[in-house]
Amino acid sequence: MATITRAQRPSLTLIAALLATAGTAHAADFKAGEWDLSLGGIVNAYYTHTSCSGSQAVGGLALATKGLGCGGTDGRTVIGNGLLPNALTTTAKTRQEGIDISATLMIGAAVAAGDAISNNSNVDVRQGFVTFGNADMGTVKLGRDYGLFGASAILGDMTLLGAGAPVSATQRNRVTLGHIGSGYTYLGTYGQMAYTLPANGGFSATVALVSPVDASGTSFIGRSEPQLQAQASVKFEGGKIWAALKRQKFEGPTNTGFTMSGAEIGGSLSVGALGLAANIQSGKGLGVLSDGDSGNRKQTNVLLQATWQATAKTKLGLNWGESRLKDGVANDLRSNTNVTAGLYYGLTKSVTLVGELSRTTSRHVTGEQARMNGFALGGIVFF
Repeated sequence: MATITRAQRPSLTLIAALLATAGTAHAADFKAGEWDLSLGGIVNAYYTHTSCSGSQAVGGLALATKGLGCGGTDGRTVIGNGLLPNALTTTAKTRQEGIDISATLMIGAAVAAGDAISNNSNVDVRQGFVTFGNADMGTVKLGRDYGLFGASAILGDMTLLGAGAPVSATQRNRVTLGHIGSGYTYLGTYGQMAYTLPANGGFSATVALVSPVDASGTSFIGRSEPQLQAQASVKFEGGKIWAALKRQKFEGPTNTGFTMSGAEIGGSLSVGALGLAANIQSGKGLGVLSDGDSGNRKQTNVLLQATWQATAKTKLGLNWGESRLKDGVANDLRSNTNVTAGLYYGLTKSVTLVGELSRTTSRHVTGEQARMNGFALGGIVFF
């Protein structure tokens, strides 16, 4: 797996779910009375180019079509963010009456836009939450943060440091997709109340009540019940295994609602310079990019990855992912598949330079397909 070294990590609370193994190497730390304040961040930019071909009749969220992959053209060049946004995160911590308290606020911004002015005021707020607890009682989290389902998949994805599928429709004004929609569904950011069990060796588990969301691009809404997410993991020497669940009811017009339900299992293993990872998600209504966006369809997402630490500074990687839908009619989307080959070079302990080549294929239920070839070249800095 393409891991983020301690020297590269900004802070434990910087993009907490995406960089769950973060340390505090480069955060600026301050003391304000009984509070410890920490400031850290991420800045990245990639030159990407995509070219699209094949059938353009594939419907839905077909990532490889001209409409999405190439922003409405045969090819598109963008200089913008990779899978991660630019982000600035502030965390305040203290201990009062035996309780550890922490508050986090993360504000992000995108590099690229469709014009020369719109992103000047486009702010991406992904995190704003408080935690409290201790080693005996566990930890309670209240506020907005990343979801649990899919967190391990995206954290283990080597393209987290790069671009993965450089879909122009999302990179202009936001970020690329990595393997979102072609290997896993986005973990999402939600208002939530979560509880994490006290640490017990290498075992950890968290359960969260999540503010119900509407299904993007559809008429289905989440209203009467919270979404439920849960995750458990076990770390061992050289690896980790994990599992997760999520569930939410969606209401639709004329009693056409459905219940999204999904399960996830995966693992990672390092043997010397070789890193291996695999993750599978399966369920109904998971959505291609986000919760419920494909309606009440069964879906399976698979991500497979191998990396090789060629030198102390250079890592090579190859991963493959597919998001596959069942049922469907006419030109509905059947699957998105992406394969990415990447080179990740640690120029310094804070700067990683990245080069990636990728191919994304979208198929509809009758078998026709669209193709997007892409490359990304750039770098990312953690501070």
